[in-house]
Amino acid sequence: MARMTPEINAGSMADIAFLLLIFFLVTTTMDVDTGINRMLPPPIDPNAPEPPPVRERNVFVVLVDAQDRLMVEGDQMHISQLRSEAKQFLLNPDDDPTMPVKEEIEIEHIGTFMVSRGIISLQNDRGTSYEMYIAVQNELAAAIREIRDQVSREYFGRDFHDLTDEALVNAVREAVPMAISEAEPKDVGG
Repeated sequence: MARMTPEINAGSMADIAFLLLIFFLVTTTMDVDTGINRMLPPPIDPNAPEPPPVRERNVFVVLVDAQDRLMVEGDQMHISQLRSEAKQFLLNPDDDPTMPVKEEIEIEHIGTFMVSRGIISLQNDRGTSYEMYIAVQNELAAAIREIRDQVSREYFGRDFHDLTDEALVNAVREAVPMAISEAEPKDVGG
C-alpha cells in the first residue's frame, strides 16, 4: 500500500501575505522633509503704484558668503551675536537716528503702539552651506519671536505662542511684523 503524503493547504497563504503587507504599510512611518515655515508674499499687482523707497536707516543688512562668514552691516560677526543685534536694531530703544524709524499706530486690543519700520535684508551666496543658512534664519526668527513674546507678556500676560485668541495673535503680529526680506542667492564674494 502506497503511503499518501499530506498536502499543505496553501489557499490562505495569499491572504496572509496580503494582510502582512497591509500591516507593514499602516505601521511604517515615512520620513517627511522639513523646511522653514515662511509665508510667501502675495503676487505683485501689475497695476499697483511703485512702492516708496526704503530709507537706508530702516534696513539691517545680513550677508553670508561662500565660506559661511557672517557680515552684519558690513562688519564680520559671530552667529551667536546675531539675535541680540537684530533685536537691538528692530527695537531701537534709544530712538537712535541711525536706527529704524518707529511709527505710532493704533492697534486693536493693544492701543497706541510704536511699530518699527525696520527690515532685515538677508542675502546668501550660492556657496553658503545649508547649515549656516538655517542657523541664520533661526537666529533672525528667534529675535522676532522674542520681541513678540515681550510685547505679548506686556499686554496680555503670556508668551506669544500661548495666545489662543486669533485677534490677540494678529494684534501682536501687527505690533511686531516679520520683516525679513530675502534676496535671491548669488555670488557675493569671499
